[in-house]
Amino acid sequence: MTIKPELPSNFIQNIITEDLKQNKNNGRVQTRFPPEPNGYLHIGHAKSICLNFGIARDNGGFCNLRFDDTNPSKEEVEYVDSIKADVQWLGFDWDDRMFYASDYFGRLYDYAVQLIKSGKAYVCDLSAQEIKDYRGTLTEPGRDSPYRNRSVEENLDLFERMQAGEFPDGSRVLRAKIDMASPNLNMRDPVLYRILRATHHRTGDKWCIYPMYDYAHPLSDSIEGVTHSICTMEFEDHRPLYDWVLDALELECHPQQIEFARLNLSSTVMSKRKLRILVEQGYVNGWDDPRMSTLSGLRRRGYTPEAIRDFCDRIGVAKSNSIVDIAMLEHCIREDLNARAPRVMAVLRPLKVVIDNYPENQVEELDAEYNQENPAMGSRKLPFSRVVYIEQEDFSENPPKKFFRLAPGREVRLKHAYIIKCERVVKDETTGEIIELHCTYDPETKSGVNADVRKVKGTLHWVSAAHAVTAEVRLYDHLFTKDNPEDAREGVDFKDCLNENSLEVLTDCLLEPGLAGALPGSRCQFLRHGYFIIDIEANENRLVFNRIVSLKDSWAKIQKAMTGN
Repeated sequence: MTIKPELPSNFIQNIITEDLKQNKNNGRVQTRFPPEPNGYLHIGHAKSICLNFGIARDNGGFCNLRFDDTNPSKEEVEYVDSIKADVQWLGFDWDDRMFYASDYFGRLYDYAVQLIKSGKAYVCDLSAQEIKDYRGTLTEPGRDSPYRNRSVEENLDLFERMQAGEFPDGSRVLRAKIDMASPNLNMRDPVLYRILRATHHRTGDKWCIYPMYDYAHPLSDSIEGVTHSICTMEFEDHRPLYDWVLDALELECHPQQIEFARLNLSSTVMSKRKLRILVEQGYVNGWDDPRMSTLSGLRRRGYTPEAIRDFCDRIGVAKSNSIVDIAMLEHCIREDLNARAPRVMAVLRPLKVVIDNYPENQVEELDAEYNQENPAMGSRKLPFSRVVYIEQEDFSENPPKKFFRLAPGREVRLKHAYIIKCERVVKDETTGEIIELHCTYDPETKSGVNADVRKVKGTLHWVSAAHAVTAEVRLYDHLFTKDNPEDAREGVDFKDCLNENSLEVLTDCLLEPGLAGALPGSRCQFLRHGYFIIDIEANENRLVFNRIVSLKDSWAKIQKAMTGN
């Protein structure tokens, strides 16, 4: 096989490159992505998806999608469907190579019988707590189970009866017979099978015993002909058991397990168990809540698969764990949308402006480009009339220093339109709230015609009152207030770090009229506000926009400070 010289350099690719040079595995590269269908995938899984499918693609190999469905009490078809959708959305395909650990339940059972016959596995009657107590500690060896020396015949009989459903849940397990004094706790006679009466989403009630992950995983890899079993660093201590299972059964296909550092993202939790708590206890509005780190949440938020793949490429592959600043992920989506998202005008907190010297019944059609970064996107016509709306924050009755927006007696330019000057402020007589501004315009300063006649420092976005469309806009922030909400060293529950201000809903926003017919999933930039997407809840009678990310790019500033560029 020819090695591509442009392949990314990382320690996993270096291992595979050397294997190919040595013609190991007959020059094959076979990987797999093996999620457990007990929840929705999150951004951390994206790194594993990109790595496993990318390694296979770049080396002329194949990557399987395999569901580790060995715990039916927590698994659902909903999760299977969501995982398939997420992998495809990211841009990867398993073709005809979608498998389930449950495909191999019969073979896994036969392998267990083989281990019993060779004296390498036994049925143990200790409870889960007793097994834990017998296991010992990192500094003290474990103790042999009193059932460790049962005869092969007794173990075979008991295991068959376990499978037949004669014993209650938790009353017996099948354990590997390895070494209770091993310095690696995972090698102290680990459990291979447990009794669990739960209806499986694929096999129904056929089985009442189910294999443990550390037993099913290496065997599933071997059955599928996997050459490189790539997993995260928490499985490094499990690798001796992975190898033991394959060696004890003397299987011809013995994949190589390689560990890499999982993705840890600041202001985020990367645990399906914790994400599930957030969903089931109502802290968020489902797995696809745009504040969630799930891929379905990021998709609804408006992130693109291209941005996520770019992010995964940038963070690279390493063996040491670290926390990646979420600003880097946000930078990737800004870069992706900068050149392809149309830039439009939306006023989120409207303030009425009446241009007194503009003809009452006149409407002008002003030319406005969609994106200066991408002229090929073309332009549109914007209606301009006597009454417009601007942002409340763009006016100050008593402006501070360096406030270059609108104030009494000051001038600003309305983008794509004219320079206006504030002449009078109207307030609510009861509350004193500013409810309306009266301005004049200079007809000699039309944008694109006489724009250079006079210069002003401030330029504001706006919408024509008579032509604006109303929308609900949801402004999302980070779900957690701490950089590392999963750090339990301070004794703080991760839910205590939830950001009470992670969502602000604005219901009376005004948008330029061209957005009226936009479809759910359409993305754009609201000038000065950020990038937005039309939410799936939107319909022809109700526009709903989610903010994907603001325009402020802290990661770009960090990079500039580091490089000096």
